[in-house]
Amino acid sequence: MTRIAIIGGGPAGYEAALVAVELGAEVTLIETAAIGGSCVLTDCVPSKALIATSERVTALRDAPSQGVHAGAVRVDLPAVNDRIRTLATAQSDDIRVRLVREGVELLPGPGRFAAVQPAGRTYAVEAVGAEAIVDVDVVLLATGGTPRVLPTAVPDGDRILSWRDVYELKAMPEHLVVVGSGVTGAEFASGYSELGVPVTLVSSRDRVLPNEDPDAAAVIEQVFTSRGGNLVKRARAAAVRPEGDGVAVELVDGGQVGGSHALMCLGSVPNTHGLGLEHVGVQLDGNGYIAVDRVSRTNVPSVYAAGDCTGVLLLASVAAMQGRIAMWHALGEAVSPLRLKTVSANVFTHPEIATVGIGYHAVTSGQVPARAVTLPLHTNARAKMQGLDDGFVKIYCRPATGVVMGGVVVAPSASELVLALTLAVQRGLTVNEVAATIAVYPSLSGSVTEAARRLMHHDDLD
Repeated sequence: MTRIAIIGGGPAGYEAALVAVELGAEVTLIETAAIGGSCVLTDCVPSKALIATSERVTALRDAPSQGVHAGAVRVDLPAVNDRIRTLATAQSDDIRVRLVREGVELLPGPGRFAAVQPAGRTYAVEAVGAEAIVDVDVVLLATGGTPRVLPTAVPDGDRILSWRDVYELKAMPEHLVVVGSGVTGAEFASGYSELGVPVTLVSSRDRVLPNEDPDAAAVIEQVFTSRGGNLVKRARAAAVRPEGDGVAVELVDGGQVGGSHALMCLGSVPNTHGLGLEHVGVQLDGNGYIAVDRVSRTNVPSVYAAGDCTGVLLLASVAAMQGRIAMWHALGEAVSPLRLKTVSANVFTHPEIATVGIGYHAVTSGQVPARAVTLPLHTNARAKMQGLDDGFVKIYCRPATGVVMGGVVVAPSASELVLALTLAVQRGLTVNEVAATIAVYPSLSGSVTEAARRLMHHDDLD
Protein backbone atom coordinates (compact mmCIF):
# COMPACT_ATOMS: atom_id res chain seq x y z
CA MET A 1 0.00 0.00 0.00
CA THR A 2 1.34 3.44 -0.99
CA ARG A 3 1.68 5.81 1.96
CA ILE A 4 0.97 9.46 1.22
CA ALA A 5 1.35 12.60 3.33
CA ILE A 6 -0.51 15.75 2.29
CA ILE A 7 0.52 19.04 3.91
CA GLY A 8 -2.40 21.46 3.69
CA GLY A 9 -6.14 20.82 3.90
CA GLY A 10 -7.51 23.30 1.38
CA PRO A 11 -9.10 22.33 -1.97
CA ALA A 12 -5.82 20.95 -3.35
CA GLY A 13 -5.18 18.89 -0.24
CA TYR A 14 -8.60 17.49 0.60
CA GLU A 15 -9.52 16.71 -3.01
CA ALA A 16 -6.18 14.92 -3.44
CA ALA A 17 -6.80 12.96 -0.25
CA LEU A 18 -10.19 11.74 -1.49
CA VAL A 19 -8.70 10.59 -4.80
CA ALA A 20 -5.81 8.83 -3.07
CA VAL A 21 -7.93 6.84 -0.61
CA GLU A 22 -10.33 5.88 -3.40
CA LEU A 23 -7.32 4.39 -5.22
CA GLY A 24 -6.29 2.40 -2.16
CA ALA A 25 -3.54 4.56 -0.67
CA GLU A 26 -2.93 5.15 3.02
CA VAL A 27 -3.32 8.92 3.47
CA THR A 28 -2.31 11.30 6.25
CA LEU A 29 -3.45 14.90 5.88
CA ILE A 30 -1.76 17.56 8.01
CA GLU A 31 -3.52 20.91 8.44
CA THR A 32 -2.63 23.80 10.75
CA ALA A 33 -6.10 25.34 10.97
CA ALA A 34 -9.41 23.68 10.15
CA ILE A 35 -10.04 21.44 7.16
CA GLY A 36 -10.88 23.44 4.05
CA GLY A 37 -7.99 25.80 4.64
CA SER A 38 -8.16 29.52 4.04
CA CYS A 39 -10.33 28.98 0.95
CA VAL A 40 -13.23 27.74 3.08
CA LEU A 41 -12.55 29.59 6.31
CA THR A 42 -11.42 33.09 5.34
CA ASP A 43 -11.17 33.59 1.60
CA CYS A 44 -13.31 32.16 -1.21
CA VAL A 45 -16.35 30.82 0.66
CA PRO A 46 -16.81 33.81 3.03
CA SER A 47 -16.24 36.45 0.35
CA LYS A 48 -18.73 34.86 -2.02
CA ALA A 49 -21.24 34.56 0.82
CA LEU A 50 -20.84 38.30 1.48
CA ILE A 51 -21.34 39.00 -2.21
CA ALA A 52 -24.48 36.80 -2.21
CA THR A 53 -25.88 39.08 0.51
CA SER A 54 -25.03 42.16 -1.56
CA GLU A 55 -26.95 40.65 -4.48
CA ARG A 56 -30.07 40.47 -2.29
CA VAL A 57 -29.67 44.15 -1.42
CA THR A 58 -29.25 45.03 -5.09
CA ALA A 59 -32.38 43.10 -6.05
CA LEU A 60 -34.45 44.89 -3.38
CA ARG A 61 -33.04 48.31 -4.26
CA ASP A 62 -33.76 47.83 -7.97
CA ALA A 63 -37.20 46.27 -7.42
CA PRO A 64 -39.18 49.54 -7.88
CA SER A 65 -38.19 49.55 -11.57
CA GLN A 66 -40.35 46.43 -11.89
CA GLY A 67 -43.22 47.79 -9.85
CA VAL A 68 -42.21 46.25 -6.51
CA HIS A 69 -41.75 48.59 -3.54
CA ALA A 70 -40.13 46.88 -0.57
CA GLY A 71 -39.35 49.97 1.50
CA ALA A 72 -36.01 50.90 3.02
CA VAL A 73 -33.34 48.20 3.10
CA ARG A 74 -31.23 47.86 6.24
CA VAL A 75 -28.16 45.62 6.40
CA ASP A 76 -27.39 44.08 9.80
CA LEU A 77 -23.66 43.55 9.28
CA PRO A 78 -23.01 41.59 12.51
CA ALA A 79 -25.81 39.18 11.53
CA VAL A 80 -24.40 38.92 8.01
CA ASN A 81 -20.92 38.16 9.34
CA ASP A 82 -22.28 35.65 11.87
CA ARG A 83 -24.00 33.81 9.02
CA ILE A 84 -20.80 33.86 6.94
CA ARG A 85 -18.68 32.44 9.77
CA THR A 86 -21.30 29.79 10.52
CA LEU A 87 -21.48 28.81 6.85
CA ALA A 88 -17.69 28.54 6.59
CA THR A 89 -17.48 26.41 9.73
CA ALA A 90 -20.26 24.13 8.50
CA GLN A 91 -18.53 23.67 5.16
CA SER A 92 -15.27 22.83 6.92
CA ASP A 93 -17.03 20.34 9.18
CA ASP A 94 -18.71 18.65 6.20
CA ILE A 95 -15.36 18.15 4.49
CA ARG A 96 -13.75 16.84 7.68
CA VAL A 97 -16.55 14.32 8.25
CA ARG A 98 -16.22 13.01 4.72
CA LEU A 99 -12.43 12.67 4.97
CA VAL A 100 -12.69 10.73 8.21
CA ARG A 101 -15.45 8.54 6.82
CA GLU A 102 -13.28 7.71 3.80
CA GLY A 103 -10.38 6.69 6.05
CA VAL A 104 -8.05 9.71 5.83
CA GLU A 105 -5.90 10.22 8.94
CA LEU A 106 -6.02 13.87 10.05
CA LEU A 107 -3.16 15.36 12.05
CA PRO A 108 -2.79 18.92 13.37
CA GLY A 109 -0.02 20.95 11.76
CA PRO A 110 1.96 22.72 10.73
CA GLY A 111 3.53 20.04 8.57
CA ARG A 112 7.09 19.96 7.26
CA PHE A 113 9.83 17.65 6.09
CA ALA A 114 11.74 16.36 9.10
CA ALA A 115 15.34 17.48 9.50
CA VAL A 116 16.54 13.88 9.39
CA GLN A 117 15.39 11.97 6.32
CA PRO A 118 15.47 8.18 5.88
CA ALA A 119 17.67 6.52 3.31
CA GLY A 120 16.04 5.33 0.10
CA ARG A 121 12.92 6.56 -1.66
CA THR A 122 10.77 7.43 1.37
CA TYR A 123 10.28 10.69 3.25
CA ALA A 124 9.83 11.63 6.89
CA VAL A 125 7.11 14.24 7.36
CA GLU A 126 6.54 15.90 10.72
CA ALA A 127 3.13 16.99 12.01
CA VAL A 128 4.28 19.55 14.56
CA GLY A 129 0.92 19.97 16.28
CA ALA A 130 0.64 16.23 16.87
CA GLU A 131 4.34 15.81 17.69
CA ALA A 132 4.36 12.95 15.21
CA ILE A 133 6.53 11.89 12.29
CA VAL A 134 5.17 9.73 9.49
CA ASP A 135 7.26 7.84 6.93
CA VAL A 136 5.69 7.98 3.49
CA ASP A 137 6.31 7.15 -0.14
CA VAL A 138 4.70 10.27 -1.63
CA VAL A 139 4.30 13.85 -0.39
CA LEU A 140 1.91 16.50 -1.67
CA LEU A 141 2.57 20.11 -0.65
CA ALA A 142 -0.67 22.10 -0.68
CA THR A 143 -0.01 24.95 1.73
CA GLY A 144 -1.74 27.78 -0.12
CA GLY A 145 -0.96 31.46 0.25
CA THR A 146 -1.53 34.41 2.55
CA PRO A 147 -2.38 38.08 1.92
CA ARG A 148 0.57 40.21 0.88
CA VAL A 149 1.27 42.93 3.44
CA LEU A 150 2.65 46.39 2.71
CA PRO A 151 5.17 47.11 5.51
CA THR A 152 3.82 50.65 5.82
CA ALA A 153 0.21 49.47 6.00
CA VAL A 154 0.16 46.45 8.29
CA PRO A 155 -3.44 45.33 9.00
CA ASP A 156 -4.49 45.93 12.62
CA GLY A 157 -7.94 44.32 12.42
CA ASP A 158 -9.52 47.64 13.39
CA ARG A 159 -9.18 50.32 10.73
CA ILE A 160 -6.55 48.80 8.45
CA LEU A 161 -7.90 45.46 7.24
CA SER A 162 -6.87 42.48 5.20
CA TRP A 163 -9.64 40.64 3.37
CA ARG A 164 -9.58 38.09 6.20
CA ASP A 165 -10.48 40.75 8.80
CA VAL A 166 -13.70 42.08 7.33
CA TYR A 167 -15.89 39.36 8.85
CA GLU A 168 -15.18 40.73 12.33
CA LEU A 169 -16.59 44.21 11.58
CA LYS A 170 -19.36 45.18 13.99
CA ALA A 171 -20.80 47.98 11.89
CA MET A 172 -20.88 49.05 8.26
CA PRO A 173 -17.86 51.20 7.31
CA GLU A 174 -18.73 54.87 6.90
CA HIS A 175 -16.35 55.05 3.92
CA LEU A 176 -14.28 52.09 2.78
CA VAL A 177 -11.06 52.65 0.85
CA VAL A 178 -10.09 49.51 -1.08
CA VAL A 179 -6.42 49.46 -2.04
CA GLY A 180 -5.81 47.24 -5.06
CA SER A 181 -7.95 46.81 -8.15
CA GLY A 182 -7.24 43.19 -9.04
CA VAL A 183 -9.85 40.48 -8.65
CA THR A 184 -10.02 40.58 -4.84
CA GLY A 185 -10.10 44.36 -4.64
CA ALA A 186 -12.71 44.68 -7.36
CA GLU A 187 -14.93 42.03 -5.76
CA PHE A 188 -14.89 43.64 -2.32
CA ALA A 189 -15.30 47.15 -3.74
CA SER A 190 -18.30 46.00 -5.75
CA GLY A 191 -19.77 43.94 -2.91
CA TYR A 192 -19.62 46.67 -0.26
CA SER A 193 -20.81 49.27 -2.76
CA GLU A 194 -23.86 47.11 -3.49
CA LEU A 195 -24.44 46.86 0.27
CA GLY A 196 -24.71 50.65 0.33
CA VAL A 197 -21.26 51.52 1.68
CA PRO A 198 -19.48 54.54 0.11
CA VAL A 199 -16.38 52.99 -1.49
CA THR A 200 -13.23 54.45 -3.00
CA LEU A 201 -11.16 52.02 -5.07
CA VAL A 202 -7.47 52.88 -5.45
CA SER A 203 -5.92 51.41 -8.59
CA SER A 204 -2.27 51.61 -9.56
CA ARG A 205 -3.25 51.07 -13.21
CA ASP A 206 -5.38 53.04 -15.66
CA ARG A 207 -8.38 50.76 -15.09
CA VAL A 208 -9.73 48.17 -12.69
CA LEU A 209 -9.07 44.48 -13.37
CA PRO A 210 -6.06 45.11 -15.64
CA ASN A 211 -5.69 41.41 -16.46
CA GLU A 212 -9.30 40.99 -17.58
CA ASP A 213 -11.01 41.77 -20.89
CA PRO A 214 -11.03 45.61 -21.10
CA ASP A 215 -14.61 45.67 -22.40
CA ALA A 216 -15.67 43.66 -19.35
CA ALA A 217 -13.67 45.88 -16.99
CA ALA A 218 -15.34 48.96 -18.51
CA VAL A 219 -18.75 47.54 -17.60
CA ILE A 220 -17.65 46.98 -14.00
CA GLU A 221 -16.31 50.53 -13.76
CA GLN A 222 -19.52 51.97 -15.18
CA VAL A 223 -21.75 50.03 -12.79
CA PHE A 224 -19.50 50.76 -9.79
CA THR A 225 -19.46 54.52 -10.40
CA SER A 226 -23.19 54.58 -11.16
CA ARG A 227 -23.75 53.20 -7.65
CA GLY A 228 -21.75 56.10 -6.20
CA GLY A 229 -18.35 54.40 -6.08
CA ASN A 230 -15.23 56.51 -6.58
CA LEU A 231 -12.26 55.37 -8.69
CA VAL A 232 -8.77 56.73 -8.10
CA LYS A 233 -6.64 55.54 -11.02
CA ARG A 234 -2.89 55.51 -11.65
CA ALA A 235 -2.38 55.89 -7.89
CA ARG A 236 -0.12 53.57 -5.93
CA ALA A 237 -0.48 53.40 -2.14
CA ALA A 238 2.72 54.18 -0.24
CA ALA A 239 1.35 53.83 3.29
CA VAL A 240 -1.81 53.73 5.38
CA ARG A 241 -2.00 55.35 8.79
CA PRO A 242 -4.74 55.88 11.37
CA GLU A 243 -6.06 59.43 11.42
CA GLY A 244 -8.72 60.46 13.91
CA ASP A 245 -11.67 58.08 13.62
CA GLY A 246 -10.50 56.81 10.25
CA VAL A 247 -7.48 56.24 8.05
CA ALA A 248 -5.40 58.14 5.54
CA VAL A 249 -4.09 56.30 2.50
CA GLU A 250 -0.93 58.08 1.39
CA LEU A 251 -0.11 57.81 -2.30
CA VAL A 252 3.31 57.61 -3.94
CA ASP A 253 2.67 60.86 -5.83
CA GLY A 254 2.04 62.72 -2.56
CA GLY A 255 -1.73 62.61 -2.72
CA GLN A 256 -3.98 61.22 -0.01
CA VAL A 257 -7.30 59.39 0.20
CA GLY A 258 -9.26 59.38 3.43
CA GLY A 259 -11.86 56.98 4.76
CA SER A 260 -13.14 55.22 7.85
CA HIS A 261 -11.43 51.93 6.95
CA ALA A 262 -8.81 50.73 4.48
CA LEU A 263 -9.08 47.25 2.99
CA MET A 264 -5.74 46.03 1.62
CA CYS A 265 -6.07 43.81 -1.45
CA LEU A 266 -2.52 43.59 -2.78
CA GLY A 267 -2.44 39.97 -3.82
CA SER A 268 -0.97 37.03 -1.94
CA VAL A 269 2.36 35.37 -1.22
CA PRO A 270 2.94 31.59 -1.16
CA ASN A 271 3.15 29.71 2.14
CA THR A 272 6.47 28.00 1.46
CA HIS A 273 8.47 29.08 4.50
CA GLY A 274 9.08 26.58 7.25
CA LEU A 275 8.27 23.48 5.19
CA GLY A 276 11.74 22.01 5.51
CA LEU A 277 12.14 22.01 1.74
CA GLU A 278 15.89 22.27 2.14
CA HIS A 279 15.96 18.84 3.79
CA VAL A 280 14.89 17.15 0.55
CA GLY A 281 15.95 19.69 -2.07
CA VAL A 282 12.60 20.97 -3.35
CA GLN A 283 13.19 24.05 -5.49
CA LEU A 284 11.33 27.36 -5.51
CA ASP A 285 11.00 29.65 -8.51
CA GLY A 286 12.09 33.29 -8.58
CA ASN A 287 8.88 34.45 -6.88
CA GLY A 288 9.05 31.96 -4.03
CA TYR A 289 6.51 29.50 -5.45
CA ILE A 290 7.13 25.76 -5.55
CA ALA A 291 8.06 24.94 -9.14
CA VAL A 292 5.92 22.17 -10.69
CA ASP A 293 5.22 20.68 -14.09
CA ARG A 294 1.80 20.03 -15.65
CA VAL A 295 1.24 16.88 -13.58
CA SER A 296 2.14 18.68 -10.33
CA ARG A 297 5.64 17.17 -9.91
CA THR A 298 8.39 19.13 -8.19
CA ASN A 299 12.06 18.56 -8.98
CA VAL A 300 12.23 15.86 -6.28
CA PRO A 301 10.93 12.33 -7.09
CA SER A 302 7.55 11.50 -5.52
CA VAL A 303 7.17 15.02 -4.10
CA TYR A 304 4.26 16.95 -5.64
CA ALA A 305 2.76 20.39 -5.05
CA ALA A 306 -0.64 21.88 -5.86
CA GLY A 307 -2.63 25.03 -5.32
CA ASP A 308 -1.66 28.60 -4.57
CA CYS A 309 1.78 27.62 -3.27
CA THR A 310 2.69 26.77 -6.87
CA GLY A 311 1.54 30.05 -8.41
CA VAL A 312 0.12 28.24 -11.45
CA LEU A 313 -3.32 29.89 -11.48
CA LEU A 314 -4.71 31.05 -8.15
CA LEU A 315 -8.16 29.49 -8.35
CA ALA A 316 -9.72 26.94 -6.01
CA SER A 317 -10.89 24.90 -9.00
CA VAL A 318 -7.37 24.74 -10.41
CA ALA A 319 -5.91 23.87 -7.01
CA ALA A 320 -8.33 20.97 -6.65
CA MET A 321 -7.52 19.68 -10.12
CA GLN A 322 -3.78 19.97 -9.50
CA GLY A 323 -4.22 17.88 -6.38
CA ARG A 324 -6.24 15.22 -8.17
CA ILE A 325 -3.76 15.08 -11.05
CA ALA A 326 -0.90 14.68 -8.57
CA MET A 327 -2.52 11.65 -6.95
CA TRP A 328 -3.54 10.05 -10.24
CA HIS A 329 0.02 10.39 -11.47
CA ALA A 330 1.64 9.23 -8.22
CA LEU A 331 -0.58 6.15 -8.06
CA GLY A 332 -0.07 5.11 -11.66
CA GLU A 333 -3.40 6.14 -13.15
CA ALA A 334 -3.74 7.47 -16.69
CA VAL A 335 -3.81 11.24 -16.40
CA SER A 336 -4.03 14.23 -18.73
CA PRO A 337 -1.71 17.14 -17.89
CA LEU A 338 -3.33 20.35 -16.67
CA ARG A 339 -4.58 22.50 -19.57
CA LEU A 340 -4.94 26.09 -18.43
CA LYS A 341 -6.49 27.19 -21.73
CA THR A 342 -9.62 25.19 -20.89
CA VAL A 343 -10.00 26.60 -17.35
CA SER A 344 -12.89 28.98 -16.77
CA ALA A 345 -12.52 31.75 -14.22
CA ASN A 346 -14.98 34.16 -12.66
CA VAL A 347 -14.79 37.58 -11.03
CA PHE A 348 -17.68 37.93 -8.57
CA THR A 349 -18.35 41.61 -9.09
CA HIS A 350 -21.71 43.11 -10.01
CA PRO A 351 -22.19 42.03 -12.74
CA GLU A 352 -19.89 39.01 -12.81
CA ILE A 353 -17.14 38.46 -15.38
CA ALA A 354 -16.52 34.90 -16.55
CA THR A 355 -13.79 33.97 -19.03
CA VAL A 356 -12.41 30.86 -20.68
CA GLY A 357 -9.78 30.11 -23.31
CA ILE A 358 -7.90 32.72 -25.30
CA GLY A 359 -8.75 36.33 -24.58
CA TYR A 360 -8.62 39.91 -25.74
CA HIS A 361 -4.89 40.48 -25.42
CA ALA A 362 -3.90 37.36 -27.36
CA VAL A 363 -6.28 38.26 -30.17
CA THR A 364 -5.65 42.01 -30.46
CA SER A 365 -1.87 41.53 -30.31
CA GLY A 366 -2.09 39.26 -33.33
CA GLN A 367 -0.65 36.34 -31.36
CA VAL A 368 -3.76 34.24 -32.09
CA PRO A 369 -5.82 34.80 -35.25
CA ALA A 370 -9.51 34.77 -34.40
CA ARG A 371 -12.95 35.96 -35.40
CA ALA A 372 -15.09 37.49 -32.68
CA VAL A 373 -18.57 38.72 -31.96
CA THR A 374 -19.96 40.62 -28.97
CA LEU A 375 -23.67 40.43 -28.20
CA PRO A 376 -24.97 43.03 -25.67
CA LEU A 377 -26.97 41.48 -22.85
CA HIS A 378 -29.76 44.05 -23.11
CA THR A 379 -30.82 42.52 -26.45
CA ASN A 380 -31.76 39.29 -24.64
CA ALA A 381 -35.49 38.87 -23.87
CA ARG A 382 -34.94 37.34 -20.42
CA ALA A 383 -32.49 40.11 -19.54
CA LYS A 384 -35.17 42.67 -20.43
CA MET A 385 -37.65 40.89 -18.16
CA GLN A 386 -35.16 40.93 -15.31
CA GLY A 387 -34.16 44.54 -15.89
CA LEU A 388 -30.56 43.66 -16.78
CA ASP A 389 -28.96 46.37 -18.87
CA ASP A 390 -25.23 45.85 -18.29
CA GLY A 391 -23.20 43.04 -19.79
CA PHE A 392 -22.50 41.04 -22.92
CA VAL A 393 -21.49 37.68 -24.37
CA LYS A 394 -18.30 37.56 -26.48
CA ILE A 395 -17.05 34.51 -28.38
CA TYR A 396 -13.75 33.94 -30.21
CA CYS A 397 -13.37 31.26 -32.86
CA ARG A 398 -10.74 30.12 -35.36
CA PRO A 399 -11.12 32.01 -38.65
CA ALA A 400 -11.10 28.98 -40.95
CA THR A 401 -12.74 26.20 -38.94
CA GLY A 402 -15.03 28.11 -36.58
CA VAL A 403 -13.74 26.11 -33.58
CA VAL A 404 -14.56 27.99 -30.36
CA MET A 405 -11.30 29.23 -28.79
CA GLY A 406 -12.54 31.36 -25.93
CA GLY A 407 -15.22 33.61 -24.60
CA VAL A 408 -16.26 36.26 -22.09
CA VAL A 409 -19.60 36.56 -20.32
CA VAL A 410 -20.51 39.67 -18.33
CA ALA A 411 -23.81 39.12 -16.52
CA PRO A 412 -25.18 38.62 -13.00
CA SER A 413 -24.99 34.86 -13.53
CA ALA A 414 -21.84 34.72 -15.67
CA SER A 415 -20.32 31.98 -13.51
CA GLU A 416 -23.17 29.69 -14.57
CA LEU A 417 -23.47 30.83 -18.18
CA VAL A 418 -19.79 30.31 -18.98
CA LEU A 419 -20.09 26.53 -18.61
CA ALA A 420 -21.47 26.21 -22.14
CA LEU A 421 -18.46 28.04 -23.56
CA THR A 422 -16.10 26.04 -21.35
CA LEU A 423 -17.51 22.80 -22.73
CA ALA A 424 -17.13 24.17 -26.26
CA VAL A 425 -13.47 25.08 -25.67
CA GLN A 426 -12.74 21.81 -23.84
CA ARG A 427 -14.28 19.63 -26.54
CA GLY A 428 -13.26 21.70 -29.58
CA LEU A 429 -16.82 22.45 -30.70
CA THR A 430 -17.46 24.77 -33.62
CA VAL A 431 -19.71 27.81 -33.57
CA ASN A 432 -22.02 25.89 -35.91
CA GLU A 433 -22.38 23.14 -33.31
CA VAL A 434 -23.03 25.64 -30.50
CA ALA A 435 -25.49 27.54 -32.69
CA ALA A 436 -27.38 24.33 -33.49
CA THR A 437 -27.95 23.68 -29.77
CA ILE A 438 -31.48 24.61 -28.74
CA ALA A 439 -31.48 26.98 -25.76
CA VAL A 440 -34.50 27.56 -23.55
CA TYR A 441 -36.51 30.62 -24.57
CA PRO A 442 -36.45 33.02 -22.90
CA SER A 443 -33.13 32.49 -21.12
CA LEU A 444 -29.85 34.29 -20.64
CA SER A 445 -28.08 31.24 -22.07
CA GLY A 446 -29.84 32.00 -25.32
CA SER A 447 -27.30 34.78 -25.81
CA VAL A 448 -24.54 32.16 -26.04
CA THR A 449 -26.21 30.31 -28.91
CA GLU A 450 -27.20 33.59 -30.56
CA ALA A 451 -23.61 34.87 -30.43
CA ALA A 452 -22.50 31.61 -32.02
CA ARG A 453 -25.06 32.10 -34.81
CA ARG A 454 -23.69 35.59 -35.44
CA LEU A 455 -20.20 34.10 -35.81
CA MET A 456 -21.42 31.82 -38.57
CA HIS A 457 -21.71 34.88 -40.83
CA HIS A 458 -18.70 37.13 -41.41
CA ASP A 459 -20.73 40.20 -42.22
CA ASP A 460 -22.23 40.28 -38.71
CA LEU A 461 -18.90 40.49 -36.90
CA ASP A 462 -17.66 43.40 -34.82
